[in-house]
Amino acid sequence: MSDSEAVYDVRERTGNPDHASVEDVVELVLERAEQPRLEHQDGHLDELMTTIVDRYGMESVRTVIHRVLVDGMPFRSATHDLEIHNVDGVRIGTTAGQFLDELNAQDND
Repeated sequence: MSDSEAVYDVRERTGNPDHASVEDVVELVLERAEQPRLEHQDGHLDELMTTIVDRYGMESVRTVIHRVLVDGMPFRSATHDLEIHNVDGVRIGTTAGQFLDELNAQDND
């Protein structure tokens, strides 16, 4: 892995129980896809995940999230063999990374 590749503080990768797990991130994606925060500054991400989950299903989204956060796959490569457009892999990976950071920040408060 090069220095330019993202390394995420996700429990499955770090082994640290204080870090959020992939399942925590998936649950937050699903929760926000079902109930987008319309007045929130990041509400557009929730609405985007609503569209993506509806289009591809939660299992495919879960797979992309795991591949990005744990396996360290690039966003576009994480869509391989899932019939997900590469650009949507970027959207999923970006949102998952942001939600992971949010979850880890909550745990540190």
